[in-house]
Amino acid sequence: MHTITEPSRQLPIRAEVDILVVGGGPSGIIAAEAAAGKGLRVMLLESRGYLGGNLTIGLPILSFLNCNGKQNIRGLAQDFIDRLRRDGNASEHKPCKLHMSLTIINPEAAKDVAFEIMEEKGVEVLMYTFVADVITEGRRVKGVIIESKAGREAILAKTVIDCTGDGDVAQRAGVAMGKGDASGGMQPPTLMYNMRGVDIDKLRDAIVNHHDEFDMDRMPAGQFATGKFITVGLRNQIKKAQEAGIRIPVARTILITGLNPDEIWVNMTRVNGVDSTLPESYTRGEIEARKQISEINKYLKQFVPGFENAWLDRIAPFMGIRESRVMQGRYVLTAEDILANRRFARVVAVGSYPVDIHHANGGDCTMLFTSDDYDIPFECLLPKEYDNLLVAGRCASMNHEAMASTRVMSTCMALGEAAGRAARIAQETGVEPADVSIEALQRELRETGAYLGEQAL
Repeated sequence: MHTITEPSRQLPIRAEVDILVVGGGPSGIIAAEAAAGKGLRVMLLESRGYLGGNLTIGLPILSFLNCNGKQNIRGLAQDFIDRLRRDGNASEHKPCKLHMSLTIINPEAAKDVAFEIMEEKGVEVLMYTFVADVITEGRRVKGVIIESKAGREAILAKTVIDCTGDGDVAQRAGVAMGKGDASGGMQPPTLMYNMRGVDIDKLRDAIVNHHDEFDMDRMPAGQFATGKFITVGLRNQIKKAQEAGIRIPVARTILITGLNPDEIWVNMTRVNGVDSTLPESYTRGEIEARKQISEINKYLKQFVPGFENAWLDRIAPFMGIRESRVMQGRYVLTAEDILANRRFARVVAVGSYPVDIHHANGGDCTMLFTSDDYDIPFECLLPKEYDNLLVAGRCASMNHEAMASTRVMSTCMALGEAAGRAARIAQETGVEPADVSIEALQRELRETGAYLGEQAL
């Protein structure tokens, strides 16, 4: 690769803050909310022109409940849903045999609620901004260098929380990172899109009353009889469409009812081999996914009841990334921990979603189910190399298989809350986040409504 030498220059310091959260997705907005207060200056950086990340692309929020129907994601994540419900922009947590539970939200309203919370809490939001580099000294991350239309600037911070999803801050700071399975294969992304004019009752009737023909993976027909639902199946219909020459990139039909009575979000595009940390790869994925939509719509209209008169209403603003970089932190959560429902004395969040691995090659996936929920310890948020950097959300410390469970938005929100509260307690007690009293952190999480399991007393 050819290189050039960039001249050294003096950078203006845009801000000096107590806590800097990088990334305004599900974990980042909750982390910023949890960190704010007690007179601290908290700033949230986001590269897009809105907040919410994957909350805004038409996905349901999965697994607020565990497989036994108990709610294990509470606290600020539940408060976010309550704010949406206040104006009819979120459904109930509906139990689901495949996904533990399903919560439908209005993606546009999620953006508004995120801004509302940041304004209430006094969080300074700076959008259209990318982190280009990291400023370090010894075991501390002293701040970040940003790029925007205003040029190259620095933001200094006493504590930094990486909620970028891709581990951008951690990676630039030299933190040990992993990516993909043993062969480097990563779960493929999906570009969500929305269909209107769908006859939901006709679709419901086909699934409930003709279940042998319109099969659903693991989910009984009765689950679709009332309320909102998600389909994962119709494998026979896909085979018929493929035999008719329609190109479909997945083995299962994934459809999510929206809040409107004629609305379906389609989760069926898939581009294998996409790496969201490489712009050329991400670009290829976006272009290819848009090409796939027309073929998928042919399938829906011809082979899935209720779509005969449906039309494409909108496409999500970006692909939903299932996997990219993950930190190799002070503890790396494994699938064995998840499937054994392992408990940790230093628990800061409780997850319950299955190990759901969309295959890096082909169009199918593998799901491994738990018999209960599982703990995530504080060490999964802590890099080995630094004491004042926290990493939360999809890029926290998990191996490839475990991340296939922890990547869902509900768990990411819980991890964001733990990171934000740890950062604020560190400021209040004059210690580094890595040295925060776990008893104090757990006490505050419990007192503010988070669930840490029955053993965290």
